[in-house]
Parts: sequence; C-alpha cells; structure tokens
Amino acid sequence: MDISAILAKSRYDRIKDIVDQTVTSDKGAVKTYTEMLDRAFLHRYLGIPIFLTFLWVMFQFAFTVSEPFAVMIEEAFSLLGGVAEQRISQPHLASFIAQGVFGGLGAVLVFIPPIFGLFLALSILEDSGYLARAAFLMDRLMSRLGLCGHSFIPMMIGFGCNVPAIMATRSMNDERDRMITILVSPFISCSARLPVYVLIAGAVFGPAYAGTAVFSVYAIGIALAILSALAFRKTLFRGETSPFLLELPEYAMPNARSALLHMWARGRAFLHRAGTLIFGTTVIVWFLSVNPWEATGGGQLVAESYLAQLGHAMQPLVSPLGWDWMTAVALLFGLLAKEVVVGTYGVLLGTGEATLGESLVSLGIFTPLSGFAFMCFVLIYVPCAATLGAISRETNSIRWPAFVLVFQTALAFAVSGLVVGAGRLLGFA
Repeated sequence: MDISAILAKSRYDRIKDIVDQTVTSDKGAVKTYTEMLDRAFLHRYLGIPIFLTFLWVMFQFAFTVSEPFAVMIEEAFSLLGGVAEQRISQPHLASFIAQGVFGGLGAVLVFIPPIFGLFLALSILEDSGYLARAAFLMDRLMSRLGLCGHSFIPMMIGFGCNVPAIMATRSMNDERDRMITILVSPFISCSARLPVYVLIAGAVFGPAYAGTAVFSVYAIGIALAILSALAFRKTLFRGETSPFLLELPEYAMPNARSALLHMWARGRAFLHRAGTLIFGTTVIVWFLSVNPWEATGGGQLVAESYLAQLGHAMQPLVSPLGWDWMTAVALLFGLLAKEVVVGTYGVLLGTGEATLGESLVSLGIFTPLSGFAFMCFVLIYVPCAATLGAISRETNSIRWPAFVLVFQTALAFAVSGLVVGAGRLLGFA
C-alpha cells in the first residue's frame, strides 16, 4: 500500500470507531436496493468479472439487435448502386454514383445501427449509476499498474471518441497522470473503429461469434492501455499515482428519453464525419481506383489503377501478416479516419449481390486468423489525424504525437504478428 492508501485507511478506521460508539443501528432493517446491489457489483473478487460480463453483453446486444437493420441498409445501397449503373448513361458519373457514393459511403453508413446500439447500451449503464461503480472497481487495479482512478472517466469517454477523451484529461490535477492518460487513450477503441470490427468479425466469424470477437478486441485495447501505462510510469513518468475520490450515485431506473438523447448526441458525430471527412476521402479513393480510365476499362479493372499501384508498393509491409494490396491501401486511408477503411473496401469491391463481408471472404482477402489480426492492427496502429491533433494541442508539442505514431505503429505490427504466428502454430490457416 502506498502512503495515500495508508492515510485513507487510518482515517476510515477512526471514523468507524466513532460511529460504533455513537450510532445505534437496527440490524434487522431492510437494506436499500443500492446497498444490496453494491454487495455484488462492488464485491472485492466478483466485481471486475461482473463488469466484464456487462461489457460482453453490451457488445453482443449492439451487434445482435442491429443486425436486421444493417442488412436492410446494405441491401438498399446495393440496389441503389445497381440502379445507378443501369440508368445513368454517362460512364464517369455512373461509376462515381455507384462505386464512389453507394459503394464507399454506403459501406460505412451500414454500420449506423451497431454504433447507435453501442451508444444506447452505454447510455443505459451511465443513467443507471453503474459506470461510476466501474470506475471505483478499476481504481485498485489501475493504481497498481500506473494509472489513477481519475483516468477511468476519460478512457470511458474514449469508447465514443478519443478526441474528447484526451480533452477530458484537463480535469486531472497531476501532470504525470494526465500525460500517461493522454498517451494511452488511443488504445481505447472508439466508435470509428467499430464499423471495421463489425465488418470483419461478421464476415469471418459469423453472427454467433462476432460479438465475442469484437469484445475480445476491446479487451485487448484495455489491456494494452494498462500495460503501456505501467511501462510509462516506470520509465517516462516516474512517481506515485494521485489519490482518487468519487461520489457514487444511487442506482436509478434508466429513463428511455434520456438514454435515446445521449445515444443521438454521441452518434450524431459519426453521421457528421460520414458526411464530410469520410465522403471526401471516399471520393479520392474512387478517383484513384478508376484512373487511368483507359487502363481500368472505365473503372472495371481496379487492378490496373493508380490505387492498385500504390497498394502493390506497400504490400511487402503487410504480406507477412497474410494481407493483400487492398488491405494496405485501406490501412493507409484509415490514417485520416478509421471508418474510411470500410469505405475503401466498399469502393474497391463495389456493390453487388454479395455483401461486402461475403466478398472479403469469398475472394480470400481474409480468413478468421488474418481477419482477427487485422482487427487488432486497426485497434492499435496510428490513431486518426484528429486524435493526433488533439494530443498535440493538449501537450503543446509535436514530439508526443510523433511518439504515439511511431510507438503504436510498431506495437501494431508486433501484436498482429504475434496473433498470426501463434495462430499458425495452433494449426489455424
């Protein structure tokens, strides 16, 4: 125990002595719902397993409930793309509408249902009063591994977006704790990465195991954040963690209107990005995939395009992990925004009878092993441009964004390589 924990314990021991001498309690009194629930949810040994179970249920809920809605959106964009190719006589415009808009942007918008489902589940946990308990539960583990309990709140915000999570560290008083939290926040999987996970997990694992696969990637991100914090505490930011004080609210029945408003407020940012940055990047990807127009046969031969040339130049970097040039290109454009990874595949593979996920499997682009390694890579490698900008603003330096870029890219290759190597040793293709 560190000195702050010893002081806190001695104070509470003294408080207990005073209460025992001056307060008479009815041992048979009925306990409140909050007291009864906290006996389980804040249990010394069962509390964290219960928390992890809630997280697993949350991801399974978001994936399962949203599946029918995602299929309807996917089929609608596929139909619209086919109609555009048939009805628009001008070939450049037909290709742009069918492949650039309905193929690329449509592939991203398909994931509105699971993203909104995840935000709805988070809103329910927050309104119920449970998220504050989760912060309390994680404080003991986090303090031993280099993070203070105050770090938990920004990291939870990171499930929505890493940019406000990094900005939320302004409330932290200890500068070392704040810097560690900023540097590890990008490991927390934001909503921008979720479309990639849902696409790959649904394609290679199927609906029955997709939720578990996505949950495991989120768990890997949390583990990497904690381990990185421990390493930073031992090297770059030596010192003790600051004490953590938190008021636990009473449990309450979540309000449907409040939960829906919170879901919309968080999901609206995804829609805004889809209409601006993602759409603009998708247009660039489409242009590079159909030109030179004569060589690609009007966009039908993507393998002869500028995009393919760029991808083949990068392929040696990713081929040891079992990925092709399309994946290299998708990761490159994913530096701007992680949702663009899905949009890039949508442009390259187009829309048709087969869904995008089915195309990834049928064309041999991903197997369960290479697909899971790809999910891990997307989790870890360079955060989006907006996150790097937020790190630069909050640290008033370009040195720390550069450090994050190099550190996380190297770690992404290491972890993905470990996944592929271990999987092959176990006999997975």
